Amino acid sequence: MTLNEFGSILSSTNEEQQKAVRNPQNKRYGEEKEMICTVTFNPSLDYIVSVEDFKLGLTNRTSSELMLPGGKGINVSTVLMNLGIENTALGFMAGFVGDEIVRKLEEMGVRSDFIRIPEGVSRINLKLKSIDGTEINGMGPEISAEKVQELMKKLDTLKEGDVLFLAGSIPSSMPDDMYEKIMARLDGRGVMIVVDATRDLLVNVLKYHPFLVKPNNHELGEIFGVELKTRQDVIPYGKKLQEKGARNVLISMAGEGAVLVAENGQVFEKPAPKGTLVNGVGAGDSMVAGFMAGWMEKQDHEYAFHMGISAGSASAFSENLATREEVQAVYEQVTEG
Repeated sequence: MTLNEFGSILSSTNEEQQKAVRNPQNKRYGEEKEMICTVTFNPSLDYIVSVEDFKLGLTNRTSSELMLPGGKGINVSTVLMNLGIENTALGFMAGFVGDEIVRKLEEMGVRSDFIRIPEGVSRINLKLKSIDGTEINGMGPEISAEKVQELMKKLDTLKEGDVLFLAGSIPSSMPDDMYEKIMARLDGRGVMIVVDATRDLLVNVLKYHPFLVKPNNHELGEIFGVELKTRQDVIPYGKKLQEKGARNVLISMAGEGAVLVAENGQVFEKPAPKGTLVNGVGAGDSMVAGFMAGWMEKQDHEYAFHMGISAGSASAFSENLATREEVQAVYEQVTEG
């Protein structure tokens, strides 16, 4: 099935067509309404600005500004929605910033079910585009054990064939083994769990056999104490993550491309698509969303891999997170020849 056919399925108003993909147990999506959820513990309102000739200690004025809801899980939710896949963004929100995050998500067509924290305020993160990689991130509210349990109860509704994305860091007010607790609680239910996290946060959940993990080459190298530069370098270490329990390992490598070590023993690799980097924020999250969109459509590792690369690169080549049309344009480049 081509991406054009994929687009026609997703744009159809017929719900049975929209869900005409299979889960790992070969039960058709759509026979029962599956849940697709992302978790963002500490969502933010990202204030993305350009400042010409920035000078410390002086008043600087912006030449462009953009305000978007942020956080890795929210980015995944946004790209999934752009690809026509309904999902729910879960997590915590507080104060007027939290209200604005929810409002902007609704404006974008993304469904959310955040737990309100009565005190404090959700984060505002300042991102300076003109100074490569410079950010000032807010703290976010304190999240009580009671509120954590509220989230757990929401996750208890997940069942076989549902999909859960766990992405990003854990706030200091929450247990640092939160991902482990969630995955232990859901263990054995047949929920496909995707984990995009670093170092111990990732390694400690592998025993619960996440469906997909997505380190970049630097993060993968840190886990094993090595430097990984080429696509061939990362393959044996991707397999080591599989030995520890991961089912599929997707490794992003920025300008070097990407590698998939699939659970069926196949290894796929591709150089980075050609294009101009406009905004790298959310590219990794877009890759995760694209991969899972492809997998849920066709249950084919290579197709999912191509969709992941296409979505990640399309977001990097765009001011905002990738639209379906932008993903399709890159997909055609990835698969040509």
